[in-house]
Amino acid sequence: MPSLLLSAFVPFFLTLLLLFLFLLIPRSGGKSGNKKADGVKGETERPVTRSYSTDVKTTTCLILFNVFYYYYYFQMSVRKQDIIKVTEQLIEAISNGDFESYTKMCDPAVTAFEPEALGNLVEGLDFHRFYFENLWSKNSKPVHTTILNPHIHLVGEEAACIAYIRVTQYIDANGTPRTAQSEETRVWHRRDGKWQIVHFHRSGSASTLSK
Repeated sequence: MPSLLLSAFVPFFLTLLLLFLFLLIPRSGGKSGNKKADGVKGETERPVTRSYSTDVKTTTCLILFNVFYYYYYFQMSVRKQDIIKVTEQLIEAISNGDFESYTKMCDPAVTAFEPEALGNLVEGLDFHRFYFENLWSKNSKPVHTTILNPHIHLVGEEAACIAYIRVTQYIDANGTPRTAQSEETRVWHRRDGKWQIVHFHRSGSASTLSK
């Protein structure tokens, strides 16, 4: 990520520097005023004036607009990729039964709607701990999860919402490969530089790895 940011900021600031130098160097205009009249002494030429043409000003404005638009678009793209990345890390912690990592990525008072809760809103981590201790952590068979069609809403600088389809491939108790799908929405909040889940809603398949 640092190299990605550096690769974007270097051309951005170089462009601004070139524009700044461009604006400092005025274009030479033609001489104005009357030439010396023949036989008339003491008459002087008017000083040479320098000015920008309208097309140069327009071009400069367009360049500046494109530079700042590119910078804004890049910033939005980086933040969205961060949300996808932390969501993948969260799901990886679930698949591996890593409750310690999971708790670090969740607000202690996280709220959730999910199939296991039978339509009830659950709050806190105790409800989820049961499935980590009795299902995910005891699974020794491979699990592969894919996030499909992620869509991110950025809410200011410190919050974001991601919605996606989660496809989980696993091996059941009989050794048969199976696939489960769920539709998930997760709300992230950044505190002290770290993203944490404050709410999520999951529909579709319940946890079925033991079946």
